[in-house]
Amino acid sequence: MRAGAGTELVRDGDEPGAYANVMSGVVKLTKTLEDGRRQVVGLQFAPDFLGRLYGTENRLGAEAASDVELCRMPRAALEKLVENNPPLENRLMRQALRELDEAREWIVMLGRKSAAEKVASFLYLVATQSRPGGVQQGRAEFRLPLNRTDIADFLGLTIETVSRQLSLLKAEGIVEMDKLRDVVVPDLDLLREKCG
Repeated sequence: MRAGAGTELVRDGDEPGAYANVMSGVVKLTKTLEDGRRQVVGLQFAPDFLGRLYGTENRLGAEAASDVELCRMPRAALEKLVENNPPLENRLMRQALRELDEAREWIVMLGRKSAAEKVASFLYLVATQSRPGGVQQGRAEFRLPLNRTDIADFLGLTIETVSRQLSLLKAEGIVEMDKLRDVVVPDLDLLREKCG
């Protein structure tokens, strides 16, 4: 299936009817609090698996951050396939463990890194995970999958701080930006140094 940016793919709290693999594009994972506030808690890139295997309730919402292409599978069919296919079960377990590691690293980032390091870490994540422009010889080109409001929400910063840090990275020549969302990173090693 294809979905445009901003399309709700999974509703927080609903029973999962299907799982999906991200084939292209970026999906943002969100958590909605009882008072309606929403936090961006993660990003999924191709070929990530979207959903919580054997879950009885979606613990997060998912929204297309960019135009996405997904390969959807009915819940019962995939769960039966996993039971009879150890390599598939192994792949899904490895992704779950990778996501756990990423979540722990993100906790450190949110709790200990400066605003400059947070913004650099976000850009590095997108540069190394996005596929459209890819990474070629230490250089990356990509379109930011989130607007400044969502980036601020994801990083626990204000929109003004995100904008200021992006401007500083641009002034230092670490990134080049066009149209506010098209980004070129001429040297990924320099950006990684800024991540702390």
